[in-house]
Amino acid sequence: MLRIGLISDTHGLLRREAQRFLRGCDHIIHAGDIGNAGVLDQLAEIASVTAVRGNNDNAAWAAALPPTRSLALGGVPIFVLHDLNDLENSACPSGVRIVVCGHSHKPQVVRKPSGVLVVNPGSAGPRRFKLPVTCAELMISGENDFLAQVAHLL
Repeated sequence: MLRIGLISDTHGLLRREAQRFLRGCDHIIHAGDIGNAGVLDQLAEIASVTAVRGNNDNAAWAAALPPTRSLALGGVPIFVLHDLNDLENSACPSGVRIVVCGHSHKPQVVRKPSGVLVVNPGSAGPRRFKLPVTCAELMISGENDFLAQVAHLL
């Protein structure tokens, strides 16, 4: 079984609670609005990291980050982007089983009628309005056996 940590919208703040939650992950996906390169460095000390650039990641350190990423973990094709509203205009490959996004700061796990699992881990950075501080985990047991759940950090 693979445990994939999902995080988004850290905006330069990688909380100790998020670091504790992500310990033991086989891989970490950051869905953008990272805030600074130090956040990615800290995450890389926990596990290998896949990250995309968010709408607020516009400093020089973020220039090398792509706006979208495709990867397969445990045989499951995953597509990562910051804003789910951009999905239709992105180069999302066919056959994707999981879409990971951020941007809204609202945690969500939804299985679409097509069978695609859409996961927004919410925001693990500075609290925004009255939204919770969250991360998520994706558990992959096989190509057709995966689930995600959100964890409230505070």
